[in-house]
Parts: sequence; structure tokens; C-alpha cells
Amino acid sequence: MPEITLTIRHQIGLHARPAALFVRTAKGFGSTIRVMHGERAANAKSILGVLALGATQGATITVQATGDDADAALVALADLVASDFAEETCSE
Repeated sequence: MPEITLTIRHQIGLHARPAALFVRTAKGFGSTIRVMHGERAANAKSILGVLALGATQGATITVQATGDDADAALVALADLVASDFAEETCSE
């Protein structure tokens, strides 16, 4: 099962808008995606699960994916975290 380890740099951590963007990105893939922080694990497609992880700024998370598009899902989530959760499709 492919997995990646990421560090959350966003100043509010994986909470509110960053968590919503993380979940929205995960939902774009058919793979099963799990995210872990410490002893906690959650479905990456569940906003409540992701928020419950309590991943603050500087936290390290592990993301695992299984399915046909698992590698693409991991790349997309890694890119999102690396961009500090920037929305690339802003229509303002």
C-alpha cells in the first residue's frame, strides 16, 4: 500500500478550510485514502474524521491509499499540503 509522510505548515494546521480542501481533494479519487496523525487514523474523505486528528502546524501526518488511482491521489494531496493549502481555482 503506497503511503507518504507530510508536514503540515499551515498556521492553523489541518483545521477548517485546509481540512475541507484536503477532504475535497481526496474525494476526487476512487481510491480508499486514510490519514494518520499520532495514534489517530481517519478516512481522508470525512471532514469530521480529518478534523478529529488534531493535526496542528508542524504536525506530521501519514497518508495511505489503495486503489487504481492511489498514486495520483497521494501526489495530489502532497501537492496540496506543499502549496500550504492554496486554492488554485479561485474565481474572484
